[in-house]
Amino acid sequence: MSTTPPRATAPNAEPFSIPNLVAILQEQQLLTKDEVEQIGRFISVQQLTEDAALRRLGKLNEDEITQAVARHAKLPYLKINPLDLDLDVVTAALPGRFARRHVMCAVSKHGNTVTLAIANPFNRAPLRDLQQFGGLEVKLVVASRSDIETVNKGFYDLKTSLKAAESQLTEGRLTSIDVTNQEFLSGPSVEMDPTMQPVVTALDNMLSHAFDQRASDIHMEPKRNIALVRLRIDGVLHDVHVIPKIVYQAVVSRVKMLSGLNIAEKRRPQDGRIKRSEGGKEVEIRVSTMPTVFGEKAVLRIFDPDILLKSVAELGFSDAELPRFMPFLEHREGIVLVTGPTGSGKTTTLYSVLKHLSRPEVNIVTIEDPVELVYDDFNQVQVRSELDVSFSNAIRTVLRQDPDIVMIGEIRDTETAEMAIQAALTGHLVFSTLHTNDAPSAITRLLDLGAPSFLITSTLVGVLAQRLVRTVCPKCVEEVAPTEEDALGLNAPFSKIRDLTFRRGQGCIHCRQTGYHGRTGIYEIMPVSRKIRKQIVTKTDSPEIVRTARDEGMRTLRESAIAKLVAGHTTVSEVIRVTGR
Repeated sequence: MSTTPPRATAPNAEPFSIPNLVAILQEQQLLTKDEVEQIGRFISVQQLTEDAALRRLGKLNEDEITQAVARHAKLPYLKINPLDLDLDVVTAALPGRFARRHVMCAVSKHGNTVTLAIANPFNRAPLRDLQQFGGLEVKLVVASRSDIETVNKGFYDLKTSLKAAESQLTEGRLTSIDVTNQEFLSGPSVEMDPTMQPVVTALDNMLSHAFDQRASDIHMEPKRNIALVRLRIDGVLHDVHVIPKIVYQAVVSRVKMLSGLNIAEKRRPQDGRIKRSEGGKEVEIRVSTMPTVFGEKAVLRIFDPDILLKSVAELGFSDAELPRFMPFLEHREGIVLVTGPTGSGKTTTLYSVLKHLSRPEVNIVTIEDPVELVYDDFNQVQVRSELDVSFSNAIRTVLRQDPDIVMIGEIRDTETAEMAIQAALTGHLVFSTLHTNDAPSAITRLLDLGAPSFLITSTLVGVLAQRLVRTVCPKCVEEVAPTEEDALGLNAPFSKIRDLTFRRGQGCIHCRQTGYHGRTGIYEIMPVSRKIRKQIVTKTDSPEIVRTARDEGMRTLRESAIAKLVAGHTTVSEVIRVTGR
């Protein structure tokens, strides 16, 4: 069989079908002679296109193929990061139908020059149309077809729904609200219809975009004249959309309606929950609304079951830390506390631990405010203060339900602390959380809440303090030598780190040029030993307990982060960001 690559010469070929694609890849030594022959058989026998034949071969991914096309066309390659794009620039530069038909999108505009991402750099006819009729100077970059189609679908659909919603809401609105001062919060409200199709579509597009970008939180923030939508990805917030204020109010009403909140109540904070099917799995979204001087702010926290229900081994414990933590889970009774600020991964740790302990013969009951993720193996109780179902009251009821393991969402007050201790004293294993900076401070916090020291020593098994650090992107990782500036940031002599090798991400298409992809935990694990129990009874100050715990092998959060740094999982700047200098 001839090794000459077949040519895509069909006159009705789609604009994104790259002519002589196989020849381009062979020229750049990305395909062997045998692979070219195999592709030829796919095309001649199975009547596949070159694109389909390459997918069937399965050797190169779409980004690798696109980079080869860009090199052949002598144009820059761009991995599109939707977070870097401006909704108005994308949708104003090109008509949506034109962009979809020719598989192109605008990625930036400076003056009269627009940068276009195109999938087929050899099809110049639409570019001539743009220059002739649009009067634009065009700068070209090459991007993958799927990246461009994702942008076109999400951005044009969102822009269309926002415009339609703004038009319909403006026509139906007879009054206005003065948002220049706080007095509007107590004034009459103008209801925006949350069931209008453009409003429904706009919110659906925002949620889909957030899921696609691996966001953990969606922030919807009203400003004076507009509203801002931001996404938290790997612990860092990114501005993504600016939307009209009138549409924002309708979108928030839609969020409140879906989460079972009172749409008419705009002066009080409210909390709710949304269930949504995404990618074939059910995702929980926790909703919190809060009045601000410019209107209601809404924060939607996304709870992906694949993230919340990990195995204990996947939480990020090092080989030295896991043997110190696992004995906590072997107790039949007692209290295990997980501490850390909001967003430090406490909920993920607790759910993963409960999943690890879940067996048919074990009755697990959780008391939460709110329930973060509905899971069939647990009996989950929602705290409802308006119905007098508080943490402490719920614990009293749960103890009459024959539980083996009880998870209390948070110990917030004296009564809850007392009931948690009572549950542990009566033969139950109790898991809960506290907001403290480190593990030893949990003891001080319990004492401050009025828990008797002798009961703490009788029930407290151990404390786990934790944080989350971003991990180095595996696709663009490089090794670097430590610098004196690194030593200064780590508060360590340069002589101690000079011979080490650190790793960092250079920034690539996989991590959106950030150098990071994903997060892992750092941990401070403090078993309550016999010596620490004696110190609790004598109410020894926290620094002394820290010294004892360190003598007994406890590694601080800072030391855990540095161990992750030395192992190549994170960077110096991330260690400093999370644990301070």
